[in-house]
Amino acid sequence: MTNRLSQETSPYLLQHQHNPVDWYPWTDEAWQRAKTENKLVIISIGYSACHWCHVMERECFENDEVAKLMNENYICIKVDREERPDVDQLYMDACNLMIGRGGWPLNAFALPDGRPVYTGTYFPRNQWMGLLREIGNGYKYQTQKYIDYAEKLMRGIHTMNDIVAPTTTNIFDERILNTAFNFLAAQFDRTHGGKGQAPKFMMPGIWQFLLRLHDATKNEDALKHTFFTLDKMATAGIYDQLGGGFARYSTDEEWKVPHFEKMLYDNAQLLSLYAEGYQINHSDLYKKICYETTDWILREMTSPDGGCYAALDADSEGEEGKFYVWKEDEIDALLGDDAALLKTYFGVGKEGYWEHGNNILVTHHAIKEVTEKFGIAEDKAEKIITSAKEKLFAARAQRIKPGLDNKVLTSWNALTISGFLSCYEAFGDEKFLTHALRITNFINQKLMDGNQLYRTLKNGEKAIPAFLEDYAFFIQALIDLYQLTFDEAHLLQAKELTAHAMQNFFDDEKGYCYFTSKNSEELVAGKIELSDNIMPAPNSVMAHNLFTLGKYFDDENYLHISQKMLGGVLENLKEHPAFYNNWGSLLIKHLYNFHEVAIVGEDALTQIPKLNKLFPFNRIMMGATTAETSIPLLQNKYKAGETNYFICVDKTCGLPVRC
Repeated sequence: MTNRLSQETSPYLLQHQHNPVDWYPWTDEAWQRAKTENKLVIISIGYSACHWCHVMERECFENDEVAKLMNENYICIKVDREERPDVDQLYMDACNLMIGRGGWPLNAFALPDGRPVYTGTYFPRNQWMGLLREIGNGYKYQTQKYIDYAEKLMRGIHTMNDIVAPTTTNIFDERILNTAFNFLAAQFDRTHGGKGQAPKFMMPGIWQFLLRLHDATKNEDALKHTFFTLDKMATAGIYDQLGGGFARYSTDEEWKVPHFEKMLYDNAQLLSLYAEGYQINHSDLYKKICYETTDWILREMTSPDGGCYAALDADSEGEEGKFYVWKEDEIDALLGDDAALLKTYFGVGKEGYWEHGNNILVTHHAIKEVTEKFGIAEDKAEKIITSAKEKLFAARAQRIKPGLDNKVLTSWNALTISGFLSCYEAFGDEKFLTHALRITNFINQKLMDGNQLYRTLKNGEKAIPAFLEDYAFFIQALIDLYQLTFDEAHLLQAKELTAHAMQNFFDDEKGYCYFTSKNSEELVAGKIELSDNIMPAPNSVMAHNLFTLGKYFDDENYLHISQKMLGGVLENLKEHPAFYNNWGSLLIKHLYNFHEVAIVGEDALTQIPKLNKLFPFNRIMMGATTAETSIPLLQNKYKAGETNYFICVDKTCGLPVRC
């Protein structure tokens, strides 16, 4: 049996192509049929690496009896949330209103015009079948009741997204940051790192905000807990100790038992976080994490033409985490005389024990502890560990691997560019710049049409007009790229894309950008996303971009818009700093001396690493090796035979300093 999804390219949709459910992709055809037949619509949303999506498919969507109920009474639509985050946001808002939480799989029942009437997440078979009968009969015999409830629910969704336009009267005060930090600090897990209780997401934006807060205010608690968190995550099970890369989140408070799927967007941001941490403390552990995670992205997540894939599944052979866990006798057989040392190092049978005889590899034990226990020199222990890891990795490679979601998403690739560039800045290794440039070229060649950006590739063709996050993250990546190469083509492209995005996404009345373009398909509710979550809010990234480009090009309008956007979220920043952390980083730029570092002269490029070390945060870098430049601050500063740098703060520059 094959349904319409067989014509799609999304790995998630293709997973459902042989379901007996008469699935449609999100198309006008499906909605027109719903209106013609006056049927409710089931919108089932997930993504390819989602474990519970797979479970519900096995229990419900592969079952003939369930499919019969769905096909006879509903129009059924499958949505890949990563391709259509706009659709996902709409029905997730409804889910949060109805049951106070959300997640995936997300299953929504909607009127033929798209307005939701019921939502939920995972349903076991009997519960799902009962729901299908109840809602189907209810709509058939009490249609007006469902229409009335849909109107009520839509009012709630509109209220959630009712953004009050920011004003210019907001006062930026460092007490806002103090309040925000105190709220965050009250949630710190002082035992295991991070914040809160399980499940634990890594939330890299929080820790990047705290690094910037320490840089500006010398808040030692912010720095201490950030490093404590980074150490705990790097040595626990959430990090793949053999192959590199982090899982999506931890199911326990110790970061030990991950939800085993690996997402590109997590790892891209964590590259930036660990590289920035290294710039402060020069930790060998952080450097190792950056190199190993990069190797994983290049080895397993990069297409032949340079784009990066979206995710690795949590499951293999129908079992979550099976690819990554180890039984003690497996390690004994593979490592022989070295097994005892490695089992101590990886916590096998103790800290790493999970369930059913399986172990998750953790490295909480420092090399020194291992050498003392076994009475050997540290360099010898390191050689044994390195050799043993290679043997375990080779053995693991023979297992059936988790499924790969091989779609390429613009926003996630843009985050990866920034991650690689953070590593280049921290370590000076040209390979990071090479890979960042390769992804940049991929986006420009495969996902651009003039200034129109596209979300993803389908069958080698660009598809789905880009959302705000695609523009915001790619503009950010281009600015990052300029600061490390002084190639003004990247900065000028960022400027052009920003103008295009502001024209197509910005709402003058609201003072923020909608998630979808004014020219995109119109859903029953639009979304302005302000809160930072697993990824920073596109509006917060755009506010940073406008601030930076305003500085580069003396654009007072961009600076004014950015300032107003920030002013509109100050109360949220004080009360919910975990979800407004990137806005907090922007506030730091306003409150403390923001440096414009200009380097002009034939040797300008060679000076970038030195000045990056002097000004790791709260600055922009600019430079020119000739007198030709489009950046106002660099003009008329070139002197033949000399290379000078200028430090400027608040439109005031110091005297030139000879390099």
